[in-house]
Amino acid sequence: MRRIMLKSKIHNARVTGVNLEYEGSLTLDETLMEAAELIPYEQVHVYNKTNGARFITYLIKGGPGVVEVNGAAAHLAKVGDSLIIAAYAEMEEKEIDFWTPRIIIVDENNRIKD
Repeated sequence: MRRIMLKSKIHNARVTGVNLEYEGSLTLDETLMEAAELIPYEQVHVYNKTNGARFITYLIKGGPGVVEVNGAAAHLAKVGDSLIIAAYAEMEEKEIDFWTPRIIIVDENNRIKD
C-alpha cells in the first residue's frame, strides 16, 4: 500500500503580493523553496491561516521574501495574510517509518526562523 505523506511545509509565510492578471501559481522566495526542497512547477497546497481559504497550485521562483498569490487564487488572499504552504509525496509503507518532512518556519519578513 502507498500512502500520501507530508513532504515539506513552509509555515507562517506572509503574502507580499497578489496578481489577479497572472495565469496562475504561487511565486515563492527561491531560498524558501530550496530549504523546503521544493522545485518550480511542483504542486503545493496552500492554506490561508488568516481567512481559512484553501487552494492547490504550483510554484514559480521569486526573489527574496516574495510570496505572491497569482491568478484566480488572488481572490483568496491579500497582502499580509499568513499562509501554510505544503507539498505531499506518495510513499511505500516501508519508507514511512524513516520519513521526516521538511518543516520551515518563517518570520514576518519570510526569512527562515527555524
